[in-house]
Amino acid sequence: MPTSIAVEVLSAVFQVREPDEGPATLHVLLVGADGGESWRLPGGAPGERENLAAAARRHLGSQCGLTRVAHLEQLSVLSDPDRVPVTRTIASSYLGLVPRDVPAEFTGSPEGARAAWFDVDHLPGLIYDHAEVVALGRSRLAGKLSYTNLAFALAPARFAMSELSEIYGAALGYPVDSTNLLRVLSRRGVVVATGTVGRTGRAGGRPPALYTFADDELVVTDEFATLRPPP
Repeated sequence: MPTSIAVEVLSAVFQVREPDEGPATLHVLLVGADGGESWRLPGGAPGERENLAAAARRHLGSQCGLTRVAHLEQLSVLSDPDRVPVTRTIASSYLGLVPRDVPAEFTGSPEGARAAWFDVDHLPGLIYDHAEVVALGRSRLAGKLSYTNLAFALAPARFAMSELSEIYGAALGYPVDSTNLLRVLSRRGVVVATGTVGRTGRAGGRPPALYTFADDELVVTDEFATLRPPP
């Protein structure tokens, strides 16, 4: 007798955000699960004539009101027969990134779901294996920051190197020196100077030079590079 198998997409979408206090941190987008205390990743079944990436974007829009995702890539396939009760469900998970300057506050969604951002180090209870997907997405992001230009999908269009180093630090989980970061990214041709300056910070001083990414699509810049925390 044939077994019923369902298919779903799940998206682990990250953004570097400012908390009420302290430095910027990496956050992940979650949706309230069944009106209870648990949360889940945005997602659901693909449409009959819809590929999986398109389904992931559609569910982000309908469940979270999020339509601007700078980067989306397939992350993993979850196929454990018992990962979801009752009906065997195979999931294709995706890694999504939202730039820091994209407004992403949710007052409601077309489907009435409640969506919110959570610090990746302070997650609420998640259903099924969704916490594993968040961890895998975070690891994939950190790894690709070493050898690609993927930070373009987290950074605003123009930025001071101090801001970009803060974004790298939030995504990697350790401080990143802005001078060293500029040297590495300039040598690889990842960032270029815009010839403009930003606003002076609260402490005063000279206005910071602003930079931008040379490409707004994923490029492998040094396939053997590995970023490491400071000693």
